[in-house]
Amino acid sequence: MKWNLRWAAAKRDIWRPSDLLAAFQQVGFNPSLSKVAALWGGKPISVRLDDLDKMCAALNCTVADLLEAEPLAAADGDERETGKRAVGAEDGAVRPVRPIPRKGQGRSRRSLPPN
Repeated sequence: MKWNLRWAAAKRDIWRPSDLLAAFQQVGFNPSLSKVAALWGGKPISVRLDDLDKMCAALNCTVADLLEAEPLAAADGDERETGKRAVGAEDGAVRPVRPIPRKGQGRSRRSLPPN
C-alpha cells in the first residue's frame, strides 16, 4: 500500500509538508520533518497504529482516505498498461510504458568498467 496523504491534506487546505507537520503537532503527533516529507512523497514507511489515528484526527479523515491501493496486474498476466503510448511509438501502436529488458541473445554478460 502507498500513502495518499496529499489528497486528504488538500481537503484541509494544507499544501506543504511543513504545514502538515504543524497540523500533526496540534494533535500530539510529533514526527520528524523527513518522515512527513516521505509521507508527502508517497514513500512506503512504517507508522504505528496510534500515530495513524492521530494523523486521521489531524486531517479529519479515515484510514481508507490515507491509503492508496497498488494497481492490479492485468488478468492475463500481461503487465503492460493499456491505453498509454510509449514515447516515440509509431503507427499509434500501444507499447508498454516501462522499458522491458531484452532476453539474452547469446552474448556474455557485460564486464565492469575499468577503474
